[in-house]
Amino acid sequence: MKSLPVAVCLLLALSLPACQKRAASPGEATYPRDVAGQTTGLGNGDATPVRIDASAVWSGSTDACRQAATPAGSHCVVDALRSAGATPAAIAAAQRLAAQGESGYVSAWDDQSGVGVATLEFPLRANTNQGTWLVDASGRTIDVDADVLPNSARSQAQARAFFDRHPQAVPFAPAQPAGTAPLPDGGVRLLYAMPLRGCHACADDGTLTLGYDFDAGRRYIGRQVVEVR
Repeated sequence: MKSLPVAVCLLLALSLPACQKRAASPGEATYPRDVAGQTTGLGNGDATPVRIDASAVWSGSTDACRQAATPAGSHCVVDALRSAGATPAAIAAAQRLAAQGESGYVSAWDDQSGVGVATLEFPLRANTNQGTWLVDASGRTIDVDADVLPNSARSQAQARAFFDRHPQAVPFAPAQPAGTAPLPDGGVRLLYAMPLRGCHACADDGTLTLGYDFDAGRRYIGRQVVEVR
């Protein structure tokens, strides 16, 4: 019986490394995290989220929401999709937007170099009624209009020179597709451009170009500020 504490301690000591998080070994790839990227599918009550794909497109009417002067962030558009018999993917996309305080839905779908491109419609907005989600091979969605110019990007030499000349300039959505570029090992970069100006009605001071990077399997690996000019 005296040997029992020793045996317990030995078992605990042997099991401790298996419980610890493994550190990345030198040279192992790590992927940048984008705050806009999220797994799709909200509020459906299922353990498995609904994947956003071409079946998420909806083209019904939201007139009742406009006539009721529904406040932004309400679930009127979600209810409209449900009432119209929209697909689970369409409802999941509208729920995702509603959870972010937006009333909208997926109005079109395209494929760009193996990456899904969902066009978003925001029928209750006064301005900027469209947006874009990129959907990677795992179903992750990336909003091309979200947090496009972090402070770290503003401090880069090229961007700093631009903002020294135009201190009031900020990005104005929606971003527009600006082509593609190949990445090593079969990856692809989708390019999006957004105007920089001092106010909504002001003339453009310049353009911000962003690159959204995907590996050969079309999994999202990060976003880059490609150019500020």
